[in-house]
Amino acid sequence: MTTDKTAPDSKSPEELKVHAEVRQQLTGPGGPFELTREDVLGEQMEVFKNRLGSIRELLAQSALHGEKEYIVQDDRRIGYAENVRIVASVAAGLAANYGIGKGDRVAILAANCPEWIITFWAATSLGAVVSALNGWWTADEIQFGVEHTGCKLLVGDKKRLERISGLDLGVAILEIESDFPALEKFAPKAELPDISLAEDDPVLILFTSGTTGRPKGVVVTHRALLGFVQVNSVQGLERIVIASKLGQLASGDAPPPAALITAPLFHLSGLYTGVIMMLAAGTKTVYRTGRFDPEDVLRLIEREKITIWSALGSMGPQVVSQPSLGQYDLSSMRNVGFGGAPTSPALQEKMRRAFPNSAKNLGMGYGLSESGGLGASIGGDDLLLHPTSTGRASITNQIDIRDDDGKSVGEGVYGEIHLRSPYLMLEYWNNPDASAKTLKSGRWLATGDIGQLKDGYLYINSRARDMILRAAENVYPVEIEHRLDAHPDVAESAVIGVDHEMLGQEVKAIVVPRAGVAELDSDDLAAWTGEILAGFKVPSLWEIRSEPLPRNASGKVLKKVLTGEADDDLIDE
Repeated sequence: MTTDKTAPDSKSPEELKVHAEVRQQLTGPGGPFELTREDVLGEQMEVFKNRLGSIRELLAQSALHGEKEYIVQDDRRIGYAENVRIVASVAAGLAANYGIGKGDRVAILAANCPEWIITFWAATSLGAVVSALNGWWTADEIQFGVEHTGCKLLVGDKKRLERISGLDLGVAILEIESDFPALEKFAPKAELPDISLAEDDPVLILFTSGTTGRPKGVVVTHRALLGFVQVNSVQGLERIVIASKLGQLASGDAPPPAALITAPLFHLSGLYTGVIMMLAAGTKTVYRTGRFDPEDVLRLIEREKITIWSALGSMGPQVVSQPSLGQYDLSSMRNVGFGGAPTSPALQEKMRRAFPNSAKNLGMGYGLSESGGLGASIGGDDLLLHPTSTGRASITNQIDIRDDDGKSVGEGVYGEIHLRSPYLMLEYWNNPDASAKTLKSGRWLATGDIGQLKDGYLYINSRARDMILRAAENVYPVEIEHRLDAHPDVAESAVIGVDHEMLGQEVKAIVVPRAGVAELDSDDLAAWTGEILAGFKVPSLWEIRSEPLPRNASGKVLKKVLTGEADDDLIDE
């Protein structure tokens, strides 16, 4: 069982009072993020009183940032006002040349690049729905994604389009390298479209990881994307105001905000945070070209004076394990985020040491594509006090833990995590059976994740399907993984169950040594694990792996690949 080793809440009465006062000032009557209750898709929910009606309005407002840089990749730099002008031109071209209008699906299949971002804004400004195809997919998976969502147009880069060169998908195809420059110049004086849009109109389809069967298309609304921005904005502002009132705000001049986006844009961590959230804040966003390279990440942090980075999945361990870490100036870094998978306290500490100016600003959240990327969040001193928690429910979000019969359980009892907010998906595209299984009465989302609430903090143990049943004892892999990750010679680990004739299952650990470590001794690792965990939790099978663990785009370890139940994803640049 994963437990928090610190006191449940060590805030003083004065700190608690300040927290309550700031929350009231920001979200109470007359506050900049005033909350009210309204009908959302047939259910009364708490919403922000003052909000935009579509992400096109958000895009239009961003032009006020003028020539501030928005997108940086290699030698190309696009300012905010310039981005709006280009988007308007491309939108005009998509409408005139391809007949794209409200409700049409436009698929994007490309590596992270300015054209991906511009296509997203242009298509959604026309009222179209962007189908964000996984850039690592095979030809068969791409064909499924295009056909399943009934796309009218496929926008892709040359490398990925080559995968489907022998297929007739029955849709128009726009190649970024050869066709996009003309679109950017199609109508240089065009204005953004003025097509009527509603906040509960669909705007995006994100595909789930597809751990069982075909991927499911999560239908996202304008309301959900705008809610992601407002929820994260108010929570970020709240932490700053509280720190200021308590005299805990870091001193010294901070560099201008600049975010390094290494998550793929077809995943919510890249799209929601990198493209949409940063646009709302007027932040410079920097993108890499090619496969993930920890050395290049360090180079870009120094060159572009990066202040914000989300260390998704194995990216963080790879970067902080680089032998050249100390050769780069990383002093600009102010905020480090985690997501996609539980982050062990050991890795949190490694990140604090690697980026000391971010030490008090580490944060992470818990959410799914189906929940609008929202659910719970934690950061700053709260994360120091509760390093194994994913935090409290985000503003306007609710969390409920339920048993196998769908009944709410008590404090400290494990069960399936259910989430509720105005920002849940509309449905799974063209999959009513899966939608009905996931969206419960009252628009509660059954996540499939196992967790518990303690003093309002959410603790996640494992995906239900990852639980190991050893001699009738439940073994949660994440608890063992956290312990192994704390070993000084371990970069990352994964724990799985292996069939056993007598025990039902036995515990197997796959461990990757950190850079510079020649070999790991399984007996030493077993002893290390057994120092704090019960004997039945100590792995009896060990695999020392030289390559990084296989992960999907959201950073989750592909355990079915490790067990041999599935082939490795096509990992491309």
